[in-house]
Amino acid sequence: MQPERLARFLAHAGVASRRHAEDLIASGRVQVNGLVVTTQGVRIDPTHDRVCVDGKLVDAPSRPIYLLLNKPIGYICTAHDPQGRPTVLDLLPPDIRQLRIYPVGRLDIDTSGLLLLTNDGDFTLHLSHPRYVKEKHYEVLVHGHPSKAVLTVLRTGVVITEDDGRSYKTSPAQVRLLRQAGNETLLALTIHEGRKRQVRRMLAILGHPVHQLMRVGLGSLTLEGVPVGKWRYLTEAEVAMLRE
Repeated sequence: MQPERLARFLAHAGVASRRHAEDLIASGRVQVNGLVVTTQGVRIDPTHDRVCVDGKLVDAPSRPIYLLLNKPIGYICTAHDPQGRPTVLDLLPPDIRQLRIYPVGRLDIDTSGLLLLTNDGDFTLHLSHPRYVKEKHYEVLVHGHPSKAVLTVLRTGVVITEDDGRSYKTSPAQVRLLRQAGNETLLALTIHEGRKRQVRRMLAILGHPVHQLMRVGLGSLTLEGVPVGKWRYLTEAEVAMLRE
């Protein structure tokens, strides 16, 4: 094998994204052949060099895996939960879990729908870059009947307060009414961002708390043919689309 940058090796091994791998190196948590490496750009021989993170040996990168999962409510988007709650990895067979696969982004425990998983750190970093963010499509069941004025605010931007107290105006969303029943309304909502609990916060501020939230699409990807709790491999064309 050809020499490879250490951060790239860690990303391909599924340890972290390339950016996070660089942080691990800078903080002195990575050792190559028993020596701590803190310099960026160091190249290693994946065949012969022994790489450890926090003293734990990192195996050579597995073949890249790209999955689409229909996440049920009640599952955590992480590889391990200290509280013992079920994670999305519990929905995968052991042979897939052994390939260091992890979620790309997050869906809250009380949100269901389309979630990507991979062991390709570069792919994850690419999708997290604002320039390459894909449209996220949701179906949202809210309390009450949103007025035309409320829909207009969603389409122009909602001012929300971040945890640090700063105000932020969301990017314009696409929204349309799907149906109304009793005192609830089902909306189709598309956003281009992914701030913490953004959809729920936007609608709560506008007086329509979310009762149910499902992500039904990401870019051109949908949940078609994937039942709740099941998954499928992405096609090469779909991976290429996400890399665009």
